[in-house]
Amino acid sequence: MGRDGQLHLYGVVAARLKQAHTRVANPEVPDETRRELSRRLLAVTAVAKHDLADAARRLDALTAELDELGIPDR
Repeated sequence: MGRDGQLHLYGVVAARLKQAHTRVANPEVPDETRRELSRRLLAVTAVAKHDLADAARRLDALTAELDELGIPDR
């Protein structure tokens, strides 16, 4: 992937991570669920430092789970 493509993917992943963090921080999310989702978000964030494509795939799965749990965007 070229430098421009990599920068674009970084921006997309960063924006989606921010959105996911906002969703997980929703006060309606039970504490235990929030802790587990927060651990997973931290793992995705760590992966993003080394492999953006893998981080994007993991974030897709996490976002799908947030949707299934009915955790809304704010």
